[in-house]
Amino acid sequence: MNASPEHQRILLDVADLDRRIAQAERARTSPSQAARISELVAIRQAQLRELTSLTGTRDDVRTELTRLETDVSLVEKRRARDAERLASATNPKEAQALEHELASLARRQSDLEDIELDVMGRVEDADAAVAAQQALLDTTTAEGSALTAQAKADVAAATELGAQLARDREAVTASLPAPLLAEYTRRAANSAGAALLTRGTCEGCRILLPGTDLNDIRRAAVDAVVSCPECGCILVRTEDSGL
Repeated sequence: MNASPEHQRILLDVADLDRRIAQAERARTSPSQAARISELVAIRQAQLRELTSLTGTRDDVRTELTRLETDVSLVEKRRARDAERLASATNPKEAQALEHELASLARRQSDLEDIELDVMGRVEDADAAVAAQQALLDTTTAEGSALTAQAKADVAAATELGAQLARDREAVTASLPAPLLAEYTRRAANSAGAALLTRGTCEGCRILLPGTDLNDIRRAAVDAVVSCPECGCILVRTEDSGL
C-alpha cells in the first residue's frame, strides 16, 4: 500500500487520539476509586453486622435493667405497705411477722440494687460499644460517599473528554484516504496502529530493529506504507528515523 508521507504522519495523530480515547474509556468504566469503594462496601457490611450484634446486646441489658428497676420498685412498695401495717398493728404475732418480712424485703432490695448497679455498668459499657461502632460506621460511610461522589465526577469528566476526543478524531481522519484508515484500523487491533521510527527504534513496541529490516525500510519508496516487523504497526519515517 502507498500513501503520501503527509497522510502517514497524520496517522500518528490518530494513534495518539486513539490512545487518549482508550484512556478516557478506562477512566469512564473503571474509575480509580472503584477498588476502594468495593472494599468499603465490604467493610461497611461487616461493621453493620457488628453494630446489629452490639445493639442487640445493649437492648438485652437495658431490658434486664428495666426488669430490675421494676422489681426494686415492687419491693419498695411492698415495704411501704408493710411498714404502714406494722405501725397500726395491735397483734404481737402479726407485728412480729411484719418485722420479719420487712427485714427479708430489705435484704431483697439490697441484693436487687447491687445487681442493678452491676447491670447499669453493663448498660454503660454496651452504650459505649454501640457508640464506638457507630462512629466507625459513620467514618466508613463518609469515606465511601466522598469517593463515590468523586468517582461520579471523574466518570462524567472522562465521558465528556471521550466525546471531545472522538470528535477530534473524526475531524483528523476526514482527510485520510479510506484504504489507509482501514489499514491503520486493522493493525490498531493488535498494535499501536502507527508509530514513529526513531533512530532505528519502533516507538510502538520500543524495539530496536535489526539492520536487515532497516535496510529493507531504507530501500522502500517514500510513499510506501512500511511495517514494524516486530509489532506490525505502520512505521512513519522522518529525518530522525536513522535510515
